[in-house]
Amino acid sequence: MTMPEQKKAVVPRLRFPEFRDAGPWEVKRLGDIGPVCMCKRVLKHQTSDKGDIPFYKIGTFGSKPDAYISKELYESYKSIYPFPNKGDVLISASGTIGRTVVYDGRPAYFQDSNIVWIANKEAIVLNAFLAYCYETVRWPTDDNTIPRLYNDNLRKMKIVVPSKQEQQKIADCLSSLDELIELQAKKLEALQAHKKGLMQQLFPREGETTPRLRFPEFRDAGPWEVKRLGDVCEVNPASPDLPDDFIYIDLESVESGRLLRKNRVKRDNAPIRAQRLLKQGDILYQTVRPYQRNNLLFTIDDGEEYVASTGYAQLRAYESGRFLFQLLHTDAFVYQVLARCTGTNYPAINSSDLEIISVPFPSLCEQQKIADCLSSLDELIELQAKQLEALQAHKKGLMQQLFPRGIDL
Repeated sequence: MTMPEQKKAVVPRLRFPEFRDAGPWEVKRLGDIGPVCMCKRVLKHQTSDKGDIPFYKIGTFGSKPDAYISKELYESYKSIYPFPNKGDVLISASGTIGRTVVYDGRPAYFQDSNIVWIANKEAIVLNAFLAYCYETVRWPTDDNTIPRLYNDNLRKMKIVVPSKQEQQKIADCLSSLDELIELQAKKLEALQAHKKGLMQQLFPREGETTPRLRFPEFRDAGPWEVKRLGDVCEVNPASPDLPDDFIYIDLESVESGRLLRKNRVKRDNAPIRAQRLLKQGDILYQTVRPYQRNNLLFTIDDGEEYVASTGYAQLRAYESGRFLFQLLHTDAFVYQVLARCTGTNYPAINSSDLEIISVPFPSLCEQQKIADCLSSLDELIELQAKQLEALQAHKKGLMQQLFPRGIDL
């Protein structure tokens, strides 16, 4: 006679010392915690582009509102129909399924069935813990074009919870880490905003040839000389035969001036668009959706061969490549590119149209001074970005330890 298989105890791999002998976590359904709630539906004619109270249709509170409603409607619906309390965890039930945010109590309204929450009285689960618990679950969706999280799915979803004391300890730990992440993100945003403002000063505005801010030694140097892009760099220089194997850079490989991944391919199996063999100092300019400004100054010196997609224009500067790279990101240049783009969903510019764009250019000495200044800022920005990524990775790894995994719920 076979004995029934015992259910494996649900425990995390890492626990705080005072809870190591506290026993396994309990499996709970979200329906045990409280009912699924949503606000009263707001009709389209009740919204406007401007108003007193931000209104969110899809997604969750914290981003730019989709519309606004009047204060009178807000107060009326809030007093009669369900409305989240400060600390409740809002869940996106449409669009980006499962995106959550803790409601901070600020006046805002949320579209019914698109943004929901569990009316949790914290008898079983603390909201502060529940918010982190939601980050570990796989949200059920259907196969519709616009996926939706239905209330029945939500009620049946299982989570595992420890005692309220252990919940609080975990929430305190992770919230402290979130504060560090938020602080780091704000530092990064401040640096990026500083660079953007500085570039607006260091480069001439559209239609002008003299910047509003110049280094002291160039204040009497006169206006910048207007030149075609093709006069200051070689556009798509002829490439020799491709090497037998190389790192391929496609349009998904670069973001905000950083190479995100290295995809090694063999020449015989390489995509047909792999044609631009790179040299040190080359610039890859994104010709498809150039408003994204996902361009790359190629400075990698690791002994590998790199080949880029023809989705980029390859620019080889005659003078300072670092200066040219910064100039390509100015609003004045991007506006000129967009004016020459064709297509709507995927606006693009061809290389022949790119190289005839007129750009104001200073002397080589001033180019190098501007490039040194902005490149130093770029190094700080990259350092802050890496520190932010390290904190985010640390949190992800910590959550994998603090929450049970591999459990069939």
